[in-house]
Amino acid sequence: MSRLLITFGIILVAAGLLWPLIQKLGLGRLPGDLALGGENFRVYIPITTSILISVVLSLVLWLLNR
Repeated sequence: MSRLLITFGIILVAAGLLWPLIQKLGLGRLPGDLALGGENFRVYIPITTSILISVVLSLVLWLLNR
């Protein structure tokens, strides 16, 4: 369990460091991502980006387990 948590932590840190590069590729502003806001707040719900990342990660994990 501790290895799994450490691995997820490393992945989150890597994603955080690579986020500017990821945004340049267009992830995070795809059609289907919702951005709601008013004067004092902003809510961002990346539905399409989440689905795309899920499909890619599922494919990678499937290939690794093969």
